[in-house]
Amino acid sequence: MAGTFVIAQGGGPTAVINQTVVGATLEVRKRHPGAKVLGSLHGVRGIRDGNYVDLSAIPEDRLRLIAGTPSAALGSTRDKPDAAYCEVILNGLKKAGADAFIYIGGNDTSGTQQILTDAAGGSIAFVHAPKTIDNDLEENDHTPGFISAAEFVAGAFLSVDLDFRALPGIYVGIVMGRHAGFLTAAAAAWQLDPDSGPHLVYVPERPFSAAGFIDDVRATLDRHKRCIVAVSEGVSTADGKALVESLVPPDKLERDAHGNVKLSGSDLPSALERALAEGLPGKRARVDALGYMPRGYVGAISAVDAREAFDAGAFAVAVAGEGGGSVALQYDGTKTVLKKVPLKNVAGKTRHMPDDFMKPDVNQLSEAGMAYLKRLGPEKYKVGKPMAYLKRLVPEKYKVGKPFV
Repeated sequence: MAGTFVIAQGGGPTAVINQTVVGATLEVRKRHPGAKVLGSLHGVRGIRDGNYVDLSAIPEDRLRLIAGTPSAALGSTRDKPDAAYCEVILNGLKKAGADAFIYIGGNDTSGTQQILTDAAGGSIAFVHAPKTIDNDLEENDHTPGFISAAEFVAGAFLSVDLDFRALPGIYVGIVMGRHAGFLTAAAAAWQLDPDSGPHLVYVPERPFSAAGFIDDVRATLDRHKRCIVAVSEGVSTADGKALVESLVPPDKLERDAHGNVKLSGSDLPSALERALAEGLPGKRARVDALGYMPRGYVGAISAVDAREAFDAGAFAVAVAGEGGGSVALQYDGTKTVLKKVPLKNVAGKTRHMPDDFMKPDVNQLSEAGMAYLKRLGPEKYKVGKPMAYLKRLVPEKYKVGKPFV
């Protein structure tokens, strides 16, 4: 391939998404000397508006610093292009002289790439590079951004559990994840002993009952004298409604610009606090929404996550040379490997946490679920050494630069 590569970032930022941009940019320089690399600002909006930054002109040492910085350096967007919008994007790519478009993001991003692939008829190579802290992309064992976010969540729940050992009560932490419970499950990754929290884990893959929740908390208090709970923002009741819709009157619900119910705004924490106050009067209780903090926290950038995100960007350039597709991180039984998979296998689809990751009769992580998280470490998990827990695959430290320098 020659000519011009366009790269964009879509959806929520992560701690390592810039690694993918830089991995792709440096790989283009290696494989296609003289080729131009354009970074589209704010996702596909930059293509629509002709708003680019020339990544080809940035020295490698500066790119490495960008790679080690959390959030989306090119800016992102929540736009979900339909066929008409994709036609505008396609025209913008042609105007820029693009030979390949690498779009870094989740399932909506892969869906955009599939529409563009169908419309372009092979004139441009469209590549989806994976990114999502939700860990919910089909064909992937795990996704760039997840391990770093999981480290934040695991550390947060270990810390709050120690806090509530000192001053017993009830703590509920609401974790991001609209449809998949992987990140919420990560709250249990650094449990120190059988008495450790989170004692209860609620994920979108299981119907949530407010009455059952109160019973679970009451029983846990009787057993442990405190109760630490991890709840996914996407949990739903048996009728399929988001929990917040079941607990908050329709006229009081917060909604985003698209009219969607905001899952982890102020409504859900307030509603759960009311449920606890009514169901367990007199008990000390606190409900917090972790919100955006886990997804790009500078203090929890996993070296393995950074390396894998960088490698996914480099591999995306190879996929472009093969006509396009989606980059997938898969597990071959011993290590993570990168594979090219068809866009249609990923586009617009959601991977859910397997049923056996949760115990069948209680809202707790199962041995299979713990084994999945433990596999993300280079050695067996040792009780009392939680900070080594999610370091993965490589014995040497991966240097990610000095963010914000």
